[in-house]
Amino acid sequence: MTTIDTHDEIREAVGRLCQDFPGSYWRELDERRAYPTDFVKALTEAGFLSALIPEEFGGSGLPLSAAAVILEEIHRQGGNAGACHAQMYTMGTLLRHGSDAQKQAYLPQIAEGTLRLQSFGVTEPTSGTDTGSLRTTARRDGDVYRINGQKIWISRSEHSDLMILLCRTTPLDQVEKKTQGLSVFLVDMPEAKANGLTIRPIRTMMNHATTELFFDDVPVPAANMIGEEGKGFRYILSGMNAERILIAAECIGDAKWFIDKAAAYAGERVVFGRPIGQNQGLQFPIAKAYARMRAAELMLHEAIRLYEANENPGAEANMAKMLAAEASWEAAEACVQTHGGFGFAEEYDVERKFRETRLYQVAPISTNLILSYLAEHVLGMPRSY
Repeated sequence: MTTIDTHDEIREAVGRLCQDFPGSYWRELDERRAYPTDFVKALTEAGFLSALIPEEFGGSGLPLSAAAVILEEIHRQGGNAGACHAQMYTMGTLLRHGSDAQKQAYLPQIAEGTLRLQSFGVTEPTSGTDTGSLRTTARRDGDVYRINGQKIWISRSEHSDLMILLCRTTPLDQVEKKTQGLSVFLVDMPEAKANGLTIRPIRTMMNHATTELFFDDVPVPAANMIGEEGKGFRYILSGMNAERILIAAECIGDAKWFIDKAAAYAGERVVFGRPIGQNQGLQFPIAKAYARMRAAELMLHEAIRLYEANENPGAEANMAKMLAAEASWEAAEACVQTHGGFGFAEEYDVERKFRETRLYQVAPISTNLILSYLAEHVLGMPRSY
């Protein structure tokens, strides 16, 4: 038994909560491209979004496996945790590297729901996943740093009170490695919007509340720097394994939803006098998707085991994310094919979930970069980029 198998009560509680937010709730939001405020509020009030915050700060002090169960179950029930999952994996940067004063100031309010830490500002238009090449700068000016630059694909920035922001504090030509000279700030979003931050929503194929940010001399208190100046890249990396693991859990939840949906419909739909699920042409893709999901799930459990044992789960976390994203997409394909034309009808929720789960082969890191990582760091092959 792994740690993820010991959270049955949490899984059941999340499942019950999700019953109050059926497919019709998500379809209506999807049509308006609206943020699931009521759902996020319910999760917060139930304590699920403070699962990883230590008890001394008002949270539950649970391990990462509990957070994985929460997010997986949301997706298995047909919902989408994209509106709030960042609070889980950005939390590590503040918990591991924040000062005592920062933790005391923010964590209790995050735990009780009066503050949302939902935004993670790293990606830029010109650098993408080449984080060391980012151009957003933070220049010291007395007791503040002045932020100038641009970020893109920053989700939930319109619905977050706080943002973890990565900037360059030392010019690129003054460091030995491009990953040096980067610093992390905790940004007060309402304050920033009143002092030079512009947010532009980006409409995408799924309802993901993503945006582009423009910083024009935005002042951020020096006291809001997390950790030491110039070491921010390491702080951000420390949370990447948790991010990979939690996204993998969401994909496993999606895959289970698609498989259950497809198997049920195949048993109900009768054509030519027999259930379509009696045909091997429909049985086999669903069964194969199930096998792929289970294999990915086992890799996810291994990544969680290593993470909670304070070992390095880098390879396993990346493989879990890649395999789970591929498994959810294969299950989505099988589900659409099983439903035929009805798979494209909004009322069945298949097309919505189909769009949503496709994201995870691209974000938060693409499959190709995971393969490059494995080739270099596991197989010892030359760096390809």
